[in-house]
Amino acid sequence: MTLKVYTSLLLLSLVNSVWTRTVRQVYDELYPEHWSHYTSECPQECFCPPSFPNALYCDNKGLKEIPAIPARIWYLYLQNNLIETVSEKPFVNATHLRWINLNKNKITNNGIESGVLSKLKRLLYLFLEDNELEEVPAPLPVGLEQLRLSRNKISRIPEGVFSNLENLTMLDLHQNNLLDSALQSDTFQGLNNLMQLNIAKNSLKKMPLSIPANTLQLFLDNNSIEVIPENYFSAIPKVTFLRLNYNKLSDDGIPPNGFNVSSILDLQLSHNQLTKIPPINAHLEHLHLDHNKIKSVNGTQICPVSIAIAEDYGFFGNIPRLRYLRLDGNEIQPPIPLDIMICFRLLQAVVI
Repeated sequence: MTLKVYTSLLLLSLVNSVWTRTVRQVYDELYPEHWSHYTSECPQECFCPPSFPNALYCDNKGLKEIPAIPARIWYLYLQNNLIETVSEKPFVNATHLRWINLNKNKITNNGIESGVLSKLKRLLYLFLEDNELEEVPAPLPVGLEQLRLSRNKISRIPEGVFSNLENLTMLDLHQNNLLDSALQSDTFQGLNNLMQLNIAKNSLKKMPLSIPANTLQLFLDNNSIEVIPENYFSAIPKVTFLRLNYNKLSDDGIPPNGFNVSSILDLQLSHNQLTKIPPINAHLEHLHLDHNKIKSVNGTQICPVSIAIAEDYGFFGNIPRLRYLRLDGNEIQPPIPLDIMICFRLLQAVVI
């Protein structure tokens, strides 16, 4: 027993020694100067945690200007302040910035010095939510991966502003003042790797033009969209999550196989004006149709395959994959029709 205890203590000591030496070597390589130097160069309005030397926390400080950013900083937190301007001077030495959070300030387009953002060559994440922007700021850093601009006053997207952002995977423009005229056929040109596009809570009446082909998640909730164009989703063959809640879609506004798309796994059409369930694909897993005007549901009609074939499927057959169906807020009365259960063998929840 004693030998085991001593052995354990020896192993623990060795592990701690190796870990400590490794960490110190990493810090020594990154920051060869003494730690007190980093404390002294930290802006007095901000907090520089010794355990996270690449980060600078200046949030919730009532700042009206951005302080000088030390050269070592990768992550900059400036949210919840009173900042109105973004000028070049504070970023002269900040050539390694990866992340800037400027949410909940008072920044306008006129307050952003020309070219200041594009000079941040290594910036990957830029958050400018809850500000006073009236258009997408330009030019932007070419290496950006996420751009968050929700809850501004954006009504204009400058031509070519996204053309060089090949690395952008997420663009959030929800809750702005975008009209259909702001989204031209070339607006999103260049966003070859975009995966999530959020244009919810704007003033769109039409489906936006030329969505990037690699888009997986498209959020268009809370607009005034009435029509889905024929073959609209053939141009975005990878779209998986589609949200169109709180629009003005009716049965006449949806082409016969508008949502019969094999890539779509989660389809949300809540709070529209549908009176029947539109045709769906066998690959669909989640369907939200609550708060429409649907009076009845017929499993034989909505089943992606014939009921006769569905009854013959074995456990490992290629049966429809629907797992969640929401129909509450319509005029449908329980019980759930038996043919619904026969068709959708994988259903785990039905809300009526």
